[in-house]
Amino acid sequence: MKDQAHGLRELVQKQSTTHQEDQKKPEEELARIYSVASGKGGVGKTNFTVNLSLALQAKDRRVGIIDADLGMANIDVVLGLTPQYNLGHVIKGKKKIEEIIVEGPQNLEVIPGTSGAEELANLTDYQLQNLINSWQVLENKYDIILIDIGAGISKSVIDFALAADEIIIISTPEPTSVTDAYGLIKTIVNQQQISEINLVVNRTESDREGKRISNRVTEVVNDFLEIQVNVLGTIPEDKNVIKAVKRQHPFWLEFPNSKAANAIKEIRNQLLDIKEENTSTGVKGFFSKLFGLTDK
Repeated sequence: MKDQAHGLRELVQKQSTTHQEDQKKPEEELARIYSVASGKGGVGKTNFTVNLSLALQAKDRRVGIIDADLGMANIDVVLGLTPQYNLGHVIKGKKKIEEIIVEGPQNLEVIPGTSGAEELANLTDYQLQNLINSWQVLENKYDIILIDIGAGISKSVIDFALAADEIIIISTPEPTSVTDAYGLIKTIVNQQQISEINLVVNRTESDREGKRISNRVTEVVNDFLEIQVNVLGTIPEDKNVIKAVKRQHPFWLEFPNSKAANAIKEIRNQLLDIKEENTSTGVKGFFSKLFGLTDK
């Protein structure tokens, strides 16, 4: 996406100037954006994103989810939703972003993703203009935006990860998952030297296992990549999660007293503590970084 930077900076700067007085907000009020990623699929990334969003809403945060898993956009499936439109319609100028938003349980708002990366990778000036207009609207709608991005180390995954204010990596205790999580972190750092990253270990058999995996990843990342790992927490294996998934309903609502829901609550609290310490570049900053139109 960065190769679009040449020739598009003027467009973004012009749009920014046009909206400067209307859209500018104090730094502390800018929407905070988290990208949720994993080194491999099947680790519960999307399910984590949905349930964390609901947990954040329970703390009176205005939360929106953007489904940016360009190959397997499926947050709507997890929530049992049937969106009529998606980001592809916004890119093509057929819909405004507020027209494609669908409401899930507890009025959780979801922006459905498009099924392929090509639409985002080959934007015309007109399509980019539509996105600029649309993303600005989100600044005033949400306090927090969670972006569910794809698994692996593709260019789109790395671009979305680095454009966010914070990156959350999801892993499981499986050796392949841990290895792939480290590979993803390494790829991100090789692309841009960041100072810290967040880690969640999902589907652990015990607290001891969760701490062991967290410590292993933290030590390796510290030793070889020299960045800080914030361990947000671990989520235990919980049969209630599987039950909720089959019902296409979040376990945060379906089984609020489950082990998994309690773990999400702890992760939410940890995340909010970190949020208070760090600044946000907001939706505009995310958009500009995503397309390489400003320095990171």
